[in-house]
Amino acid sequence: MIICLVGPSGIGKTKLSIDLAKRYNADIINCDATQIYRELNIGSAKVTKEEMGNIKHYLLDIKNPDEEYSVSDYQKDARKIIDSHPDKNYIVCGGTGLYVSALFYDYNFPKKSNNTYTDLTNEQLYAKALEKEPNLLIHPNNRIRLINFLNNDKVTNNKDKCLYDNVIFIGLTTDRKDIYDRVNKRVDMMFAKGLVNEVESLYHKYPASKILKRAIGYKELIAYLNKEISLEEAKELIKKNTRHYVKRQYTWFNHQLPVVWFEMNDYAVALSGIISFIESLNSK
Repeated sequence: MIICLVGPSGIGKTKLSIDLAKRYNADIINCDATQIYRELNIGSAKVTKEEMGNIKHYLLDIKNPDEEYSVSDYQKDARKIIDSHPDKNYIVCGGTGLYVSALFYDYNFPKKSNNTYTDLTNEQLYAKALEKEPNLLIHPNNRIRLINFLNNDKVTNNKDKCLYDNVIFIGLTTDRKDIYDRVNKRVDMMFAKGLVNEVESLYHKYPASKILKRAIGYKELIAYLNKEISLEEAKELIKKNTRHYVKRQYTWFNHQLPVVWFEMNDYAVALSGIISFIESLNSK
């Protein structure tokens, strides 16, 4: 059995995943793109060693902040874990929708080529690109984008074809205003725990890190450290960007996955309802 727990940031996925793992003797597979990286702890709200207890967690802290890790890497690694022990129960937990879809559905990631096209002029490059995509929106003189376009094929996917027949998709939700309140309080708590120091230390050690410059909670504080904005502006921007991310998460989960939603207004009630739902499916 595979239980896939999804939902917006701060909704309570971590606690629920551990409680369900204990009940069903399951291992947990992280599905949060930021928690893949070592040392990004406070800003990613990464599960602590104490919270883990004796539950095995996979795909946490597997890359340094200056290393790259793609969706196709995640797909390969997560499938290898599941396929290696098909009789084991797993809980896939996280808020990165594309990771979830790529893991369970028929997503194909073609290999990238590294052709430099030094023998072609911009005009010839553009003509070649038009052969591939007649409605191309890249400017004829944007050589870098034209080369990148020619070197990359589109990801193909079939969101109607789930590759695992034992997956239960469970979504956690609550009133949108309550979620935004949780987001704001969560960010305040991150600052209280030392988020600024964490980001400052990481930025000093890994100044070229791509994950630091794109992850919410890190990129805003890098702007502060670079004296582009004030600390208060950085904090408010983290809250704002997280709220926007929550909206995008809901859009993805509702349109890409067959999620059954459970209200998280009362944790004990939610846990009981989710367990009853899981066991009703297993009894069929």
